[in-house]
Amino acid sequence: MAKATAEACPRLLLQLLLLLLCFASPELVVHGQPDSLGFISIDCGIADGTSYSDESVRGLRYVSDVGFVDASAGVNGRIAPSYSDRELAMRYLNVRYFPGARARNCYTLAGLSLEGRYLVRGTFYYGNYDSLNRLPTFDLHLGVNRWATVNFNAADDTVILEAVVVSPADFLQVCLVDIGQGTPFISGLDLRPLKAGMYPEATVSQSLFLLSHHRLGARFRPNRYHFWRPASTYRVFRYPFDPYDRIWQTYGDVASWTNITTTARVNISDSGFNAPSVVLQSAATPLNGTQLDFSWSPDPSINNDDSSTAYLLLLYFAELQQLPSNALRQFDILVASWSGSQSYSPKYLFPEVVERMVIQGSGQITVSLVATPDATLPPTVNAFEVYSVRQMTELATDNEDAKAMMAIRTTYRLKKNWMGDPCAPKAFAWDGLNCSYSSSGPASITSINLSSSLLTGAVDPSFGDLKSLQYLDFSNNSLSGSIPDFLAQMPALTFLICNNTNIYDNGASTCAQDYKGKNRTLVIAVAVSIAVATLLFVAAILVFHRRRNKQDTWMTNNAWLNSPRERSNISENRRFSYKELKLITANFREEIGRGGFGVVFLGYLANESPVAVKIRSKTSSQGDKEFQSEAQHLSRVHHRNLVSMIGYCKDKKHLALVYEYMHGGDLEDRLRGEASVATPLSWHRRLKIALDSAQGLEYLHKSCQPPLIHRDPAVSTSDTESIHIAQWVRQKLSEGNIESIPDSKIGREYDVNSLCKVTELALQCKEQPSRDRPTMTDVVAELKECLELEVSRGIGSYSSVTSSTNNFSATNADLHSDAQASTLMQPSMLELGQVVDASPTHTGPAQR
Repeated sequence: MAKATAEACPRLLLQLLLLLLCFASPELVVHGQPDSLGFISIDCGIADGTSYSDESVRGLRYVSDVGFVDASAGVNGRIAPSYSDRELAMRYLNVRYFPGARARNCYTLAGLSLEGRYLVRGTFYYGNYDSLNRLPTFDLHLGVNRWATVNFNAADDTVILEAVVVSPADFLQVCLVDIGQGTPFISGLDLRPLKAGMYPEATVSQSLFLLSHHRLGARFRPNRYHFWRPASTYRVFRYPFDPYDRIWQTYGDVASWTNITTTARVNISDSGFNAPSVVLQSAATPLNGTQLDFSWSPDPSINNDDSSTAYLLLLYFAELQQLPSNALRQFDILVASWSGSQSYSPKYLFPEVVERMVIQGSGQITVSLVATPDATLPPTVNAFEVYSVRQMTELATDNEDAKAMMAIRTTYRLKKNWMGDPCAPKAFAWDGLNCSYSSSGPASITSINLSSSLLTGAVDPSFGDLKSLQYLDFSNNSLSGSIPDFLAQMPALTFLICNNTNIYDNGASTCAQDYKGKNRTLVIAVAVSIAVATLLFVAAILVFHRRRNKQDTWMTNNAWLNSPRERSNISENRRFSYKELKLITANFREEIGRGGFGVVFLGYLANESPVAVKIRSKTSSQGDKEFQSEAQHLSRVHHRNLVSMIGYCKDKKHLALVYEYMHGGDLEDRLRGEASVATPLSWHRRLKIALDSAQGLEYLHKSCQPPLIHRDPAVSTSDTESIHIAQWVRQKLSEGNIESIPDSKIGREYDVNSLCKVTELALQCKEQPSRDRPTMTDVVAELKECLELEVSRGIGSYSSVTSSTNNFSATNADLHSDAQASTLMQPSMLELGQVVDASPTHTGPAQR
């Protein structure tokens, strides 16, 4: 036996070399689609649009995740240098991480076969990429169903998760879900097509998840093992040895075992599970004895509850020795208390698979191969796999609806939370969508609100594929072209609201008719271009006037605010009933934000003025006294850069605040959203926004009596992300690479000194402890100097601008652009944390 092993090793090495030399590389892949082998191989974190041939997997080309990650979410990162020298494949050196407020971020793997059978693999290597030395924990979903919880034992722990699935559509989605225990990230994502007969236990409604937990002697977690020795030489077999690129890792060198090998090819042509021949050419056997035992434990990452779990055990057998007539290898296969395979004898060079479904609680499962009394040779096993069997109980959105919504998202470059499945799970349903859910079938989309979503171009034809759509709101966008005829042919559509300046009826559309015969009404509101332009002009002018004047004008025009009783109440504003709020917000239909106090909804007053209605949630820690205090203090806030409060509601258990609504989207959208592509913010406009924000905060700190400290500015970025940015900026400054810091969208159109001062000021505002940070008065002064420098540069660059430079705001070459920039600030809806005594005897920290 030892001689056979020694002779087999050099022959196997020769076979490996031939495979490496002769195996042809697949073609270059198209981003977002499988390659010529049907493979999708993604290195999540390399530069957008790049690819490379991975030497650890001969012939496979890994690509960036452009075209795969939904809404282009996430940020590229690289593991720390101290973790990058551990014989890692290239795909473990980079990560894509997902900071921010979105709970779910998804990859869509398209171009698949309907009900095709696939292996999906996600890989995760933390490597302290964020320099925080905090191991994250997050969930992984396959489509709309939970797959596993990703957790790490150490920063250099490699997590590999595999699943065998049957695709219910021509695409699959893999989602990372934030559970509040660290920022989700991913290193790599693979998809491999399988033959139709492989793993028949996997169906559209049931998936197989490869058991994944640490085992002494194994390098990786996945429980798919071969028995080549020594383990240090034969660590892993995958593509091209396995044409389906399954990862077969060594079980390890068990002291009481040895192995039998052969150079003869094992015939796998008739094997339903197609284990690769090279894996089957070695088998484990007891060194001295007649019994071979191994075991596995439950996988808490896949099954995180205490209920019993179904596991599928696959044992691979093939006799590797030509036995003489007087020799017999025969054994019983015992799995826990089951002894279904009695007196089993492997066939020479012909593989067989013994399957066993095991229902397991919290205990360990032991597999025993025990020689029968008649046997003259000990038992053997060539390979095995263990899967968790899971019902996919969550129903997804109708395939055609989902594909239509993904196409619409791509056309208009919409982000919001539009990731993964549009309707399911309900907790992650896309903003602006209403869905109809069935207990026995997929969800369908019945309503879409795309009002004020910066839509441009023509109406996307994909809307015509939404057969259950009943309501569609296009209002306040910049759509153009004719109203398409297909909207009139949609069977369930009852309302269509356009309100776009460039939409017109080309005569062929029948949208304006009343289809009573079909029991539906199609309503189209097409705004007159001049009227909309006038409104936009008025809105821009209003930005330059104090919001207090705007509020006074509004109150003058509304009788309910003229009553002495109403104007003298706790906040000198209107007191709304809860019933009125339901009417104003159309039963709280459109959510536009969230905060510690509660949820914010868009509403319209009787005079059609838009308002933001913030409803206290049941989980809010703010009580009646705190609410009354906030309303009293906010009633005294009047500043052109701070949102004004219009009224409040204190109706039994219902508490709410009503603010003026700010059009134009939020700052994050103008910096990183759809709007940033159409009209990127210049450096000058960014400085104006920063200065206006600082002046608003300075007003709260210094001019309000008593001063107000803002503990929750409505900024759409998490503290973890700001830490990453600060660390990255400090690194670039230390390298003297100031040019790499500004947003590439502004090009080189900025004053370098202005940029340097702003960068230093931003880092000072992140100092710890907080007493080392500048006051808001200092910040305002610094930003004014930075803006003056930028205006001076602009005057020197554009000779057409001849006005005086003494007043920097008057020298702006584009006052209208400044007006637009000011509307983008969406001033914060304050949640007051502390009312600070501003008397001269105050000796606490500087007010910020």
